[in-house]
Formats: sequence, structure tokens, C-alpha cells
Amino acid sequence: MENGRSGSARGPLRIAQIATLYERIPPLLYGGTERVVSYITEELVHRGHDVTLFASGDSLTAARLAPGCPQALRLLGKPELGASLQLPMLSDVYEGAADRFDIIHTHVDYWSFAFASLTGVPTIATMHGRLNFPDLHSVYRRYRSVPLISISDAQRTPLPFMNWMATIYHGLPRHLLRFSPGGGKYLAFLGRIAPEKRPDIAIEVARRVGIPLKIAAKVDVVDRDYFEAIIKPRLSPPAVEYIGEIAESEKSEFLGGALALLFTIDWPEPFGLAMIEAMACGTPVVARRCGSVPEVLRDGITGYIADSVEELAAAVHKIDHLSREACRAEFERRFTVEQMADRYEQVYLDTIDHRLRECDGRPHHLVGGGGRSPAAGL
Repeated sequence: MENGRSGSARGPLRIAQIATLYERIPPLLYGGTERVVSYITEELVHRGHDVTLFASGDSLTAARLAPGCPQALRLLGKPELGASLQLPMLSDVYEGAADRFDIIHTHVDYWSFAFASLTGVPTIATMHGRLNFPDLHSVYRRYRSVPLISISDAQRTPLPFMNWMATIYHGLPRHLLRFSPGGGKYLAFLGRIAPEKRPDIAIEVARRVGIPLKIAAKVDVVDRDYFEAIIKPRLSPPAVEYIGEIAESEKSEFLGGALALLFTIDWPEPFGLAMIEAMACGTPVVARRCGSVPEVLRDGITGYIADSVEELAAAVHKIDHLSREACRAEFERRFTVEQMADRYEQVYLDTIDHRLRECDGRPHHLVGGGGRSPAAGL
């Protein structure tokens, strides 16, 4: 491997990437999953693969764009149409897939599972959300053979019976966010205003330590009542300031200018993109011990992991003990897009080989016949 590129002797792969239709690729504002889909897609194109991105028509990509709807649905005010409009898009992916793709990579949870058995082209699905919904476990059991990628080991816990291929941590382009060697004078909260994200705890911690808090977050329709009843009454600029959603271009300044990121979640966080975004800026993270947090953070190196408000406040008081250079170094060591793409390329090749062995019992390099084998590239 050279400069993070696989240099596969097989040549380029024909890859379908399937995104949700809620946000464009990449998103204009909030959208962690959609950012990751964009990073993967662009890096695979950069490596010479033939990539088709199925996403909203306003998406921006170097891949071939196959629009599932003209515009992303959330900012259009029609998010409820997402699941329905995904169905014809999935039909567009899978009908005639054998003539167009070597592998199909989906990011739409279980919606692609029923389609996956309709073609000989293998499907892998990256699970981006929480999986601890028992009422849905019968759906997953029905399609337990579909190869899955988790974004943390912790994410797998509710579904140990699934066909987990690998855990692949998210990665960011190395130069996407600027390193800021000097910490600021405020605490940051980035993401969504939602009960499971517990911005109210972040507010309480900031008040305990006497440091201003800036909240950059979206409010979904389903969380509007929570914002109005619980969060809005606690806002008191400049001590506690809500600045709304921010674009990716604003994150270097917002995160890099913070003393620390407060990641005060109260749910089984599948990954937590905001943590590595902060690390890329050199900003340490103070987080609660939920879901993926102990996998992503190195306690005492890139942040502190705590539980109660008192412990979180104590962690903020000693944040100056941490090296911002070490935070950036940890990002570069573990969470770049090159590392993420390397892992996905290997999973693609392993999955294609496995499918070929299932079909004819022979390893890929023995498949002959003069025709184009599914993994041979262009």
C-alpha cells in the first residue's frame, strides 16, 4: 500500500453506494452519516474505482450520480417521504445489477436487505444507527445472512446473531479540519438537540465550572417540544448560547476555538463523529461512558470519560493537562479517510471472493472463461 491507496492488482471495482434521501451528499448542515458516505465515495473515486452514488439529485460528487429524488428531503420540509422514495431507488440499484456492479454498499439500514437476495452481486450494509430496538429484531433475524459492517464494536451488542464482517471506524479527510494549537475560552456542544444527546447535562456542567457554553446543533421536528420545554429555558447568552446548525466549513473555527467538546450523551452512541472532528482540531473531549465512547476516546490522552455531572465538571477543570497535539496525532493515527477506505476496500474484495467461492468453489484467481469476472474491474 502506498499513500493510503490499495493498489489492488484486480483493477478498479464497480461499486454502488446507496445513501438515504433525507440529506444531500455531502449535507449542507447537519448529517454525520451523509458526510461519511461522501468521504467514502470521493476517496474510492480518487483511488480509481467506478462508483455510482444513489442519493438525492442535489448531491455533489465526483462519482456517477443516480438521483433518487430531486432534492434532499429534510431541508425541503418533507422528511417523512424518505422511506417511501427509497423503494424505487433501491429497485433502480438492484434491477440489472449484475451487468453494472461488482459490489453494492448500502447505508440505509435494513431497507436494502430484502433486495440483496435478488441478484448475485454481493451487498454489504454499514449500520449507522442504534440497534437496540427489540421490536425490530425479527426483521434483522429474517435477513441475518446479509454481510454487515459496524461502526463500533459496542454497536453490535444488541444483534450478536448478525453476519458481522468487520468494525470500521469513521474517518475524515486529513486536511478537512484545521489543527488549532491554542484552546479557547468556551466549551462546545455539537450535534442534535435531543433527549438522548443530553444538552441539558452539558449546560449544567458549563454552569458548574463557570465557563461559557456554545451549542451548535439542529432541532428535528420530533425534538421540538424537548427543545422548547427543557433547553430553551436554560439558555442565557453569553453564558449558554444556542447558535443553531453549522456547516462543515464552520467547524474548524467552532471546534478549534473551544477549550473542550462536551459529549454528554445518554444513549448507546454508535460512533460519534463529533468526537473525531474535535480531535482533528486538537480539541479534547469530555464524554459520558456510553456506547462507542471508550473505543473512540483514549481516557487521559484525547479527553476524559466520566459519568456524573460532578465527574464531568472535574474533568473540565483538568482539561489543560491534555495535549492538543496528542489529540491531533490520535486523529491522524486512527481516524483518517484513507484508513477507512483501506478497510472498506478489503471488505469489498473479501466479500466478492466469498461470493465467487459460494458460486463455483474456486478462488478468484482461478476463475476463467475469458469473460469479465465480477471482481476484475474495468
